[in-house]
Amino acid sequence: MKKHFFNATFLALLSLALWTTGCSDDDGYPDVDGQSPTMTLATEHIESGAGHRFTIEGTLADKDGIASVSLQCADLHLNKTIDLIEIYGAPQETYDLSYYFDISRDEIGERFTVKVTVTDVGGRSVSQDVLVTMDGDFAAPAFTVAPDAAVTVLIKNETKFNLNFTVTDDRILDYVIINIPGIEGFDNRRLDANGKSSLSFAEKIILPNEVQSYNLTMLAVDAKGNETTATSVISVSEMPDFPKMYLADVKTVAELNSDVFGVPMLINHTGEFQYRARYYNKAAGTEIFFLPQKTDFTPICFGLDPEDSSKLTDDPEVAKPIVLDEAGVYYEIDINVINSTYSMRTYPVTEATNPMNYEYGKPCFDRWENGESLIDFYIGWGGSPQDAGNHIFVQDATNPHLFYYPANGETWTLEAGEELNFIISNYHPDGWWDHVEWRCDNSTEIEKIGYFSKKGDVNPNWEGTNMRWADGTAVGDNWLKPTVVNYGNYRFEFDAHLGRGKIVPAN
Repeated sequence: MKKHFFNATFLALLSLALWTTGCSDDDGYPDVDGQSPTMTLATEHIESGAGHRFTIEGTLADKDGIASVSLQCADLHLNKTIDLIEIYGAPQETYDLSYYFDISRDEIGERFTVKVTVTDVGGRSVSQDVLVTMDGDFAAPAFTVAPDAAVTVLIKNETKFNLNFTVTDDRILDYVIINIPGIEGFDNRRLDANGKSSLSFAEKIILPNEVQSYNLTMLAVDAKGNETTATSVISVSEMPDFPKMYLADVKTVAELNSDVFGVPMLINHTGEFQYRARYYNKAAGTEIFFLPQKTDFTPICFGLDPEDSSKLTDDPEVAKPIVLDEAGVYYEIDINVINSTYSMRTYPVTEATNPMNYEYGKPCFDRWENGESLIDFYIGWGGSPQDAGNHIFVQDATNPHLFYYPANGETWTLEAGEELNFIISNYHPDGWWDHVEWRCDNSTEIEKIGYFSKKGDVNPNWEGTNMRWADGTAVGDNWLKPTVVNYGNYRFEFDAHLGRGKIVPAN
């Protein structure tokens, strides 16, 4: 009897002891094995960089149940706790960690340690350090200067093509391979970058004096193996009737290639070998050239013949600029590339017209289209007339057809690789009253901007045609979708008279 009592008492005490020791410190969750969590991270070293995102990934496990995961790095101001019980309503035996963190663009540190700690319901924890270094390579090399996709070289006594390109990388460029089948010296020619982040190349190539086309391929490879290819077709011929001609009002190849879009300026093809440019001249002494290619002043550049300033030459090595001496007026310039002739006239801002039938910044826009409420009229860029209010253009003080974004003294920063997507339209606080709008000829390679009022809201004095280009073809419903190549501050300039827009680096 006594023995039986002892056994019963012992069993009761044993059960109580087991219950007490088998209970975790967190909300009464019982232990299963009482072991610390396990953590297997995808990597202990992440290569990242200022303005970039890194992600810490791994597999976590604990039979007792994971309560939380913390990630800490004081130097990055990272202090994150992931409470799994709060998220899932119960501890988790396994958890796939995937946590991303965006490093500030202005971060100047070179290496950081992120401590990852996993804690189970019993308060047991395990930690592991992840090294984050600022030497990541996130992008392929980029050709900031390169020949157009199609280039014409004129047959001369010495037919030459000046191959000119610049390629850059956000980290380390390795090499560039140039291949021009049929041209001696350019059979997979390799250029080493020697550990630098950029490489520039310029060399005169003598071509046979015969009508022929050559395929140019340039392959750029960085130290991480990221690749970029640029191609061009070089056509050797007599003077062709170029389908496109551009006005360049910049002085350097770098400026020709630093815009988001709009530089150089496409002009009208008015007849065989004939072209007409209209241009607003802000300052006296502006120098211009005419180019059949967009990215370089070679192989063809139309400018004044140094031997006879009444004529044009196509030779970029001797061509002198056409100088626009009168400020605050529009110029109309006609050129004939087969006859090497040109003519110019000016007309005042007051004679220029644009499609807008409203006075800018004045209460003249019918908000509800019923005559009961007039609101101030503005135009801007964005995803809708309502969004245009976030990016309203500022009207030029002396030319009412000319507009800017942002206002003087303000900054507009664009990221490399950023893809814009917008229209130019009237501002309306309530949404889709899109009376006044502009579209482009090509959504990604913007060269022309045309008026596109689906409401038919047009200034009757305007010389243009709604929803039609100058040649009578239809303006398509194309949104402007350029991609930013270089990080920096930019300025949007729009001329409603010319239908010209450009986004260029801010001075």
